[in-house]
Amino acid sequence: MTAKRQILVTNALPYANGSIHMGHLLGYIQADIWVRAMRSAGHDVIYVCADDAHGTAIMLRAEANGISPEEQIKKVQAEHERDFAGFNVAFDHYDSTHSDTNRKRSEEIYLANFNAGNISIRPVSQLFDPQKQMFLSDRFVKGTCPKCKADNQYGDACEKCGTTYNATELLNPYSTLSGATPILKESDHYFFNLPNFAEFLQTWTRDQGRLPVSIANKLDEWFEAGLSNWDISRDKPYFGFKIPNTEDKYFYVWVDAPIGYMASFENYIKAHRPEICFDNYWKKDSDKEVYHFIGKDIVYFHALFWPAMLHGANYRTPTSLFVNGFLTVNGEKMSKSRGTFIKAETYLKHLNPEYLRYYFASKLSDKVEDSDLNLDDFVLKVNSDLVGKVVNIASRCAKFINTQFDNKLSDTCVESELVNSFIAKGDDIIKHYENREFGTAIREIMALADIANQYIDEKKPWALAKENPNSKEVQDICSVGLNLFHKIMVYLAPVLPTLAKQSQAFLNVANFDFNARFDVLTHSIHEFTPLMQRVDPKKVQAMVDDSKEDLQTAEKTDKKSSKKESKTVENTNSTDNFIGIDDFAKVQMKVAKVLECSKVEGADKLLQFTLDVGEDKTRNVFSGIAKFYSPEELQGKTVICVTNLAPRKMKFGISEGMILSAEKDGQLTVVLLPDSMVAGATLA
Repeated sequence: MTAKRQILVTNALPYANGSIHMGHLLGYIQADIWVRAMRSAGHDVIYVCADDAHGTAIMLRAEANGISPEEQIKKVQAEHERDFAGFNVAFDHYDSTHSDTNRKRSEEIYLANFNAGNISIRPVSQLFDPQKQMFLSDRFVKGTCPKCKADNQYGDACEKCGTTYNATELLNPYSTLSGATPILKESDHYFFNLPNFAEFLQTWTRDQGRLPVSIANKLDEWFEAGLSNWDISRDKPYFGFKIPNTEDKYFYVWVDAPIGYMASFENYIKAHRPEICFDNYWKKDSDKEVYHFIGKDIVYFHALFWPAMLHGANYRTPTSLFVNGFLTVNGEKMSKSRGTFIKAETYLKHLNPEYLRYYFASKLSDKVEDSDLNLDDFVLKVNSDLVGKVVNIASRCAKFINTQFDNKLSDTCVESELVNSFIAKGDDIIKHYENREFGTAIREIMALADIANQYIDEKKPWALAKENPNSKEVQDICSVGLNLFHKIMVYLAPVLPTLAKQSQAFLNVANFDFNARFDVLTHSIHEFTPLMQRVDPKKVQAMVDDSKEDLQTAEKTDKKSSKKESKTVENTNSTDNFIGIDDFAKVQMKVAKVLECSKVEGADKLLQFTLDVGEDKTRNVFSGIAKFYSPEELQGKTVICVTNLAPRKMKFGISEGMILSAEKDGQLTVVLLPDSMVAGATLA
């Protein structure tokens, strides 16, 4: 028996500015399954989360709704907790980053870093809305492009000509919040000196098992480019925590958000388990385990800023980051117009949440890969596996035990070798769960279900019962079948807690922990009732149609709301993985010929390119692909270059674009085009 481990698990904090949807649920369901599996294996696991409740977007949303930010976040938190419970995502404690505990912990970590010399202050010039009396980020400024003179362009890039610029360069700028003409105003900002931790972070990110290999490789590019100081302050008005010893400066939301993991755990201790010592989990030399389940879009904050802040304040850092990819639906990005941007609430109106838990589990692995929710495959897989295989075992056997043997199973198991083979598979299945190889675990469990159904088919208890209704042989066969069903449900319990609970009651057993697989059932069971219905494709379509109606309702609401807020506020949910067509249109991709390619002295991972992008223009581009390609392999090739990225200053020179490549399992492949394509051609 493995020694009992003490584990703290957290999920990425959903932003308190919108609803939970299918893309969010992928990561939460993954974490919940892992927590349940580790508990089933006998470990002590605490599972906490919280709403990410601060920021300009929430302040503006509350203002638009005519309520206080506190009322806004309280309302959204209740919705989030309802939706998580609906999908059996069972946090031990669900909190909010807007708590006194989090404020105190954030101030403490900040002051520790300040006193250690990890905070600096310098003036920053920004556009300021004199009517709203607030500094404006790029997304809240529009004006005329300084190059092509196109009107109504955002403060970072022109959608028409692709030019990038600073918001201060816009002609005739105006605030999207008030329509006022912004003025240039200087303000002192507070910076976290991330370069102080470069050596520590390079070692930390390369520790065995700390990060997925593909993520660690990607972070190497940041180290090679050189880490920059991180602006951690925002000027009032801002909904958040005030920075200690200041009058009008607030912590940027990404400062106190991860500290919310600690605060939520601390509040859990206060409310439920005061015998636990907070410091035992978070002190520098803690032997406890801390895991963060996050999406790949927020790795940068969790793998650089967060461990650096903790290290600078003399706290321990996470044991590992478990990173999931994005979710597509029917092979495409979730779409409101197609009805595939599905909210958790909408799904629950139509379908059993365990369908989705099972489908996601069958897709998930320990790799940072995107997952696809193919709705046709979803129907087929759930109906085939759960109804057609697993539940079918119980249904086929229970009716004979219930009706012909007074609910009593056989006193002895006549197929001990078969039953023991199911028990023996438990070690592998448990290890797959522990390694987050859920898809592999599901395949092995379904293979057992196939064997169980094959056994019943071969023995044909229905034929024997027809000849002799009270035959001991029928009782023995069906008892074996229900013992096999018992093992299968023990293994599926972390994925399907509701079905497991129903099966546990039917089988009249005390628990479905992994050790329960060793039990051989010889007692009386209860009356069998249907455990799961087949997925009705009509209900799936109704869910999709409802999601389209949600869009229509939202569009009507948007038209009624203030134009000042517009779609900018709607798209500020930090955990969404989607962009609008307007955002995508900003990306300019061109056919580029590799004129020169060479290694960069002093940077093992970088290659330097001179690219012909047409119109007698060349671009100097650095790319972190030296471990995958030699310069000779790419010399003269035709590639895709994103040409309207802001130039990036590196210690080896300025990079003026990005070469597109595909990544899988830590391997990068440059996207190559036919040599016949003309340099400078725009890809659409």
